[in-house]
Amino acid sequence: MEVKTSLLDNMIGVGDMVLLEPLSEDSFLENLKKRFDHSEIYTYIGSVVISMNPYRSLPIYTPDKVEEYRNRNFYELSPHIYALADEAYRSLRDQDKDQCILITGESGAGKTEASKLVMSYVAAVCGKGQEVNKVKEQLLQSNPVLEAFGNAKTVRNDNSSRFGKYMDIEFDFKGDPLGGVISNYLLEKSRVVKQPRGERNFHVFYQLLSGASDDTLKKLRLHRDVSKYNYLSLDSAVVSGLDDAANFRTVRNAMQIVGFMEDEVQSVLQLVAAVLKLGNIEFKPESRCNGTDESRIKDKNDLKEMCELLGIEQSVLERAFSYRTVEAKLEKVSTTLNVAQAYYARDALAKNLYSRLFTWLVTRINESIKAQTKTRHKVMGVLDIYGFEIFEDNSFEQFIINYCNEKLQQIFIELTLREEQEEYVREGIEWTNIEYFNNAVICDLIENNKNGILAMLDEECLRPGTVTDETFLDKLNTVCAEHQHFESRLSKNSKFLTDHSLPHNCFRIQHYAGKVLYRVEGFMDKNNDLLYRDLSQAMYKANHSLIKQLFPEGNPAKVNLKRPPTAGFQFRASVSTLMKNLQTKNPNYIRCIKPNDKKAPHIFTESLIRHQVRYLGLMENVRVRRAGYAFRQTYEPCLERYKMLCKRTWPHWRGRAREGVEVLMADLQVPAEEFSYGRSKIFIRNPRTLFFLEERRRQCLQDLATLIQKIYRGWKCRSHFLLLKKSQIVVAAWYRRYAQQKKYQRIKSATTVVQSYARGWQARKLLRELKYQKRCEEAATTIAAYWHGTQARRELRQLKEEARNKHAVSVIWAGWQGTKARRELRRLKEEARRKHAVAVIWAYWQGLKVRREYRKFFRAHAGKKIYDFTIQRIMQKYFLGLRNNLPSMSPIDKNWPARTYLFLDGAHAELRRIFHLWRCKKYRSQFTEERKAVYEEKLEASEIFKDKKALYPSSVSQPFKGDYLEISKNPKYQKLNNAVDEKVLLADVVNKINRANGKGTARIFLPTKKSVVLADQKTGQVKASVPLPDLTSVSVSTQSDGFFALKLKEGSASAVKGDFLLSSEHLIEIITKLHRIGATATDREQLSIDISDEFLVQFKQDKVCVKFVQGAPKNGNSVSCKRKNNRLLEVSVPATA
Repeated sequence: MEVKTSLLDNMIGVGDMVLLEPLSEDSFLENLKKRFDHSEIYTYIGSVVISMNPYRSLPIYTPDKVEEYRNRNFYELSPHIYALADEAYRSLRDQDKDQCILITGESGAGKTEASKLVMSYVAAVCGKGQEVNKVKEQLLQSNPVLEAFGNAKTVRNDNSSRFGKYMDIEFDFKGDPLGGVISNYLLEKSRVVKQPRGERNFHVFYQLLSGASDDTLKKLRLHRDVSKYNYLSLDSAVVSGLDDAANFRTVRNAMQIVGFMEDEVQSVLQLVAAVLKLGNIEFKPESRCNGTDESRIKDKNDLKEMCELLGIEQSVLERAFSYRTVEAKLEKVSTTLNVAQAYYARDALAKNLYSRLFTWLVTRINESIKAQTKTRHKVMGVLDIYGFEIFEDNSFEQFIINYCNEKLQQIFIELTLREEQEEYVREGIEWTNIEYFNNAVICDLIENNKNGILAMLDEECLRPGTVTDETFLDKLNTVCAEHQHFESRLSKNSKFLTDHSLPHNCFRIQHYAGKVLYRVEGFMDKNNDLLYRDLSQAMYKANHSLIKQLFPEGNPAKVNLKRPPTAGFQFRASVSTLMKNLQTKNPNYIRCIKPNDKKAPHIFTESLIRHQVRYLGLMENVRVRRAGYAFRQTYEPCLERYKMLCKRTWPHWRGRAREGVEVLMADLQVPAEEFSYGRSKIFIRNPRTLFFLEERRRQCLQDLATLIQKIYRGWKCRSHFLLLKKSQIVVAAWYRRYAQQKKYQRIKSATTVVQSYARGWQARKLLRELKYQKRCEEAATTIAAYWHGTQARRELRQLKEEARNKHAVSVIWAGWQGTKARRELRRLKEEARRKHAVAVIWAYWQGLKVRREYRKFFRAHAGKKIYDFTIQRIMQKYFLGLRNNLPSMSPIDKNWPARTYLFLDGAHAELRRIFHLWRCKKYRSQFTEERKAVYEEKLEASEIFKDKKALYPSSVSQPFKGDYLEISKNPKYQKLNNAVDEKVLLADVVNKINRANGKGTARIFLPTKKSVVLADQKTGQVKASVPLPDLTSVSVSTQSDGFFALKLKEGSASAVKGDFLLSSEHLIEIITKLHRIGATATDREQLSIDISDEFLVQFKQDKVCVKFVQGAPKNGNSVSCKRKNNRLLEVSVPATA
């Protein structure tokens, strides 16, 4: 159920000033201060919203807040700008009423932010969709563009709007935005050439110098230093909390979203730069021979750069600054300009150029955001215009601004009274005439076509003869002397005898907001706003397309001798059109107040706010609202809020809401003159009556709260008692169950014990019987066994006796046979011994005979002969064994037979060495010349990389192929093959590493005996050819990567673009071939190979360090190269196991 809230709930101070009691200026300010101190920056005066600038961010503009105020009654929630925006939007969408939101206040009060909040709220609550979102985004993004070109830093506000803006937002029948139209009023173009102390020029100048890229500034002939430009003030060039560079990017993005083309943006920036260049043009006096003075440009450099930007001939613009041509019918008179006139012409051109550029921007934005359909649209207008201005020195600009505010105050009073009267008539309440100050007499003083100040100013500007600001003041003194709201030294209303604050060259007007003193100096020039025709024609001759659009009067074919309308006339016409537009719409007002001049939070300057309350006419507004009935409310919410004050309406009223309110008011005995019944609302005349109802409601709410507490406490105690009772029953039931369970378990246990004893007695009895029966059976068995055993033993004894007899006979026979055999054996052995003895004796005899016969031959050299014979036999046996066990003919076979004798150790090792050399020779004799060259390259690669680079071991088993692309056979590379004159020693695809991002580009690598060629892989086009004499060294890492750098000789033609950083899968082969080419050449030094994990590579003018580190592979790549900064490329190589 949704909780109903009201403006009167939890109110800090008084949310609606109409209800303020007592009403005075002091109580008004005290209420504002009380709410401001509690961060309540919004307060109502009826349907008017007062907005205090907090100068800090508040958490009251969140999307949740938008939803909170969406589709809610205006007085249903606490005061907020969202409530007014929602009321206006719903009236437009549901009641088909065109709306306008008038935002007024002095500079720094927060008018621009208020208009942004209104537009952002409407954008948030209206429909969605791609096209709708695009329109909303364009409408919102038009603000940054207009703020950059139309806002500036002033002493009162860091982002002060220096122009008036009125935007009509157009909606379709569903309430979705279709587009918009922006109107601008009175841009303060004098700020372009001069700014008061402590203020800045328009934001766009500083944003351009801070945020544009160096290339853009170079094209625009600008420098970042603000001090180089005379039109830019130096004391406030940097504003705290304002980032000009970031804002410039925001403006560029906003222009793109709104629909500006890139060439249009560049044209706008060129015109802004041209204005800055104009300010730097200075003049020096020169005297002519006829005695007249003329001016010349001191330094023509800025003029030259400006002419180049705008496409104007320098001589044409230079003459326009030095001469002025006056045309009258058929005559032309050319006069020279002195220095003062030249400076006036320069500043007039700068102001007109910037002002027309701003007008073109508004027109261009309107073209982009205007509604495309031509059906009738609903319109919501948002007016963000200057507030009433009272300075120490007030001039023509303040006069025009205050005139506009007089007109807005006039229409505000008229529309407010009209709205009050229409509501009274609509509700059937008698309308009583309300006394108020009508400022129509002040408006007439200013705008009257005959005797108005603006009319007399235009008349003086057009009058021939000597015309000055003093003659204008004299005319005012003559015509307006008797007007009660006009004062000067010569007017009848002057109090000069007692008021010494009125100087001679000033006049004073009594505005609705107070008296304002205007200094007439500059009124004539600012109203004329003349731009010499020579300058207009010079600008029209520019080749710049936008310049021609801005100065159409410079077209020689369309010369118009009529004087252009004055600034005052143009502004009066614009204000008249604006007033007619506002009168056709339902008005909604936001009055913005600045709490202090320090632009700081939490500071409430009472004197400043009192001044603003007076000139905004807020007290007058409250009095108008309170002249009739101070408070009104529809019957339903009124009855819902106060029904508890009457027993007949509480808690529910079954009849109509009006009848319930009538019963309620009669029961409360409220005097009849204090309220009236309308058709749908009740009207309460005095705030005291409303506060009486609120006090009674507060007391009643306290009584109801006490009653609710009593009922709640009784219900809570009863609920607690019933819970305890229920708990006791549950506990008792569970205890009884537990006791019965325990009793049952005891009985069951006893029964089990008795049963066990009975069963045990029966089992033991049965066991005894079974044991007795078993013993009887065992006794019978034992007796039978003994009997059978006796019978068996008897029979066994008989058998044994018979066996003993038989065995005795066998033993005797065996003994006899053995005796006979032993005797025969002894006889045979004796006979054998005799025969052996005879043989031995014969052998000894034969040996004795031989020794006796040959003793004379063997006695001297017998030992040496026997030794030589033995050694010869051993060597013969060794070589025969070695021949049978020789290893294979493979040079890598390390097997060799083991030696059998220690004294052959040296011969064994030497034979092994000779055999290995012999089989290596046999193996080499099988090689062709090509294969021999490959092995020589392998040998040289071993000398270069072995134990120095981790990639080398994996390359040993891979043969050096050389031509991996078959460049001579592949028709794809036929053109490339023909382009290379020398024989290609190697053809492979390598990756050329880009310094910017570390990524590789595929290239074909072709080394020859004279040069190294790099070609595109896809097209075969030669990208680079480096003569080998220009190649000084090659650098590689110690890791297992394929990166290598070809370093070129400094000063050579090949080194213009710097060294080459390449990557290849055949790194070992490529560098070996390059090294061999250098070794065989006699006309150049040998190529140096540098192996290090960190080396320098020359890229054009910079040296970059290539560093190799070990790390885990990323994205599936074994080796990755990444740029760390402008001076470091880091190559990550996976760690080897």
